[in-house]
Amino acid sequence: MKLTTHHRTARAAAESWREELLGLSHQLHADPELSYQEHRSAAALAGLAERGGFAVERGVAGLPTAFTGVCGSGDLVIGVCAEYDALPGIGHACGHNVNGTAALGAALALGAVADDLGITVKLLGTPAEEDGGGKVDMIEHGLFDEVAVAMMVHANDADTVGNSSLAIGSWNLTYIGRPAHAAAAPWEGRNALDALTVAQTALGLLRQQLPPESRVHGIVTDGGQAANVIPARSAARYEVRSPSMESLRTLQDRVRACFEAGALATGTELHMEAHGHDFADLRQDTTVAELYAGAAEALGRTVGRAPQRTGSTDMGNVSHLLPTIHPMIGYDTGGARQHTYEFAAAGTSAGADRAVLDGAVAMAWTGVALAADAGHRERLLAAVGRRAAERERAAGDGGGPHP
Repeated sequence: MKLTTHHRTARAAAESWREELLGLSHQLHADPELSYQEHRSAAALAGLAERGGFAVERGVAGLPTAFTGVCGSGDLVIGVCAEYDALPGIGHACGHNVNGTAALGAALALGAVADDLGITVKLLGTPAEEDGGGKVDMIEHGLFDEVAVAMMVHANDADTVGNSSLAIGSWNLTYIGRPAHAAAAPWEGRNALDALTVAQTALGLLRQQLPPESRVHGIVTDGGQAANVIPARSAARYEVRSPSMESLRTLQDRVRACFEAGALATGTELHMEAHGHDFADLRQDTTVAELYAGAAEALGRTVGRAPQRTGSTDMGNVSHLLPTIHPMIGYDTGGARQHTYEFAAAGTSAGADRAVLDGAVAMAWTGVALAADAGHRERLLAAVGRRAAERERAAGDGGGPHP
């Protein structure tokens, strides 16, 4: 790719923040915070954005750990999504310290050329990707309405573009039975743990008929309090994944029937409630993804283009709303995959540090390419206009601005 003055200015801006960005990545890694509890992480990212000249608003979408930062005033709004939550027990085993600081670096780099390119850079601090779905909350509060294109990079063991993800829904389940003495009068009880066992047996049998790439998995969070008391309560959390939102709904109906069978067989009551938001499957914009791949390759990275289906992400919900990319940016993890102790341990390596800076520059250069090309710009702005018209129609029909 041919580098312009805007490319060089954006890269120089990212490099000027190198020490602060890498220090922040290491800080997040050493102080992992769980979903919706990322107070120190969000404050650190927002504070550095503020130092970089961004107008920061904290606590957006009713979420104490969500924020936005805006720089520039152009009609083309380029959104960069920062993730920073960690996993219980194993910290930043999904690399969100890399994700979040690369996003911040990209925003700072684009901010340096925002006025020249006629763009607005919007940094979106999105909590709870691992558990809950902060991006969905922010969509529902209109924080993506004016965004023309959204991007982020995700830590991985190799660079790839064009990946998709599985749609996912999660439930909290509780069975309520009746306690009884397990030896003296077990027949007087209604065994809530047996209800969960029946449901798990039904799920085990269902799995042999699951469509390809569909998944059902979960944990038991309460199985009773004493071995000599018939359990009056059991609880679990289960997740259902499928290649699309449509197939997810179908599968959820079948899985729900398995849980209802447990209650029916044991005479217990079943209570089910959604845990967080459902995540949609990820649909990346191929044109923007290829621009990113070219930028990353210009930085000396090797980018794979064999699309794979990864886990699940609330960036999928963003991708159903507007052009989105979610490329993987890789570094040596010793062969470890995400959500492992070994992957977490690699999160402050030299390779991870390079991923922060390269991811920032590659995203910034992608933004430059979109803003500088009249065709790209027109396509993105036209889509924003169509979405605005759809919201107006929905509001006129009584459906509200954010159905």
